[in-house]
Amino acid sequence: MDFYIILGVERTASAGDVKRAYRRLARRYHPDINPGDREAAAFFRRVAEAYDTLIDPERRREYDEHGHVYPRSGGVGVEFEGFDFSLPSTGESASTFGDLFADVFTAWGAGRPPDTSSQGVDLHAPLRLDFEDAMRGGTHEVTVTRVARCDACLGSGTRRVVESRCAGCAGTGHMRWTRGHMVFSRQCGQCGGTGHRRLRACGACGAQGVVSRTDAVAVSVPAGVADGARIRLVCSGSVGQRSGTAGDLYVTVSVDRHQLFRRDGDDLHLVLPVAVHEAALGARVDVPTISTPARVRIPPGTQSGQRFRVRGRGAPSPQTGEAGDLVVDVRVVLPRLLDERSKELMRELGRIHTEDVRAGLVR
Repeated sequence: MDFYIILGVERTASAGDVKRAYRRLARRYHPDINPGDREAAAFFRRVAEAYDTLIDPERRREYDEHGHVYPRSGGVGVEFEGFDFSLPSTGESASTFGDLFADVFTAWGAGRPPDTSSQGVDLHAPLRLDFEDAMRGGTHEVTVTRVARCDACLGSGTRRVVESRCAGCAGTGHMRWTRGHMVFSRQCGQCGGTGHRRLRACGACGAQGVVSRTDAVAVSVPAGVADGARIRLVCSGSVGQRSGTAGDLYVTVSVDRHQLFRRDGDDLHLVLPVAVHEAALGARVDVPTISTPARVRIPPGTQSGQRFRVRGRGAPSPQTGEAGDLVVDVRVVLPRLLDERSKELMRELGRIHTEDVRAGLVR
């Protein structure tokens, strides 16, 4: 994957831009911030690799030139063919060992085959819903910046051209050069040893097969989705290089609180104010629900704090679709006594009902 795309910076970004991009991503994806999240840890390793390469001027120059950062040691795909004694071994044409190995490693880098396909990284996006939208469910959109397949080359990193003889090796398929009396050859990196050019690097994606793109992604939200739920969209994350499999997109849902309802699992709780005369004499009261209103019977003598349950009027389960219950908590509301008649009626009520409501507190 392109290191510039991983960090989200331009190819002309300064060292300061690279540092700021790394710190921003580290605060979001560092394993200490996301304990147990393997996807975040894997992406942070790529972020760290990109930062280590682009912050070092020499390694960045090598990456910009070749599209890779090559190992400092290991096998070299260069063949030693023998000696050519027609060349002088002294004077200006003479080579030092440093010159020799510099040429060897440069030749290996130029002829290195492109990386194979790689798995794309998973992405995470937030989705905020109000309470009613969460209860109804439906399709919503999230905006995601991700690595997408290059449409110009269909993810291959190359574009087909009219076949012609390779100018790099003059059609031989091998590059040959000498250092002092020593003769070396390697497979031509431009034609892959065929001697002919049929493909060229895609300019739209820099031969990476992928580009950075911001898309609106449709998310199917089940009815009754709860606050904090995570929805997985398979293969909707960043695609891998060379047509590699795309990662997944994880959408974390946040649901706004409702002014009337409190959710507990699939049950909804509602505090219902009840007048004194309704609680004393009984009544039938309409209560709101997430769909159509329901009627609740308040028995005579209902006390504040009593609870009634309305079956099937709660939140729908995202798994089964079955609704929970509406739990109604009664709160008896005392009237305001605004005139003498109202006060006299309350005094009369007190004289009639002589029961000591605080008798249970006396020991």
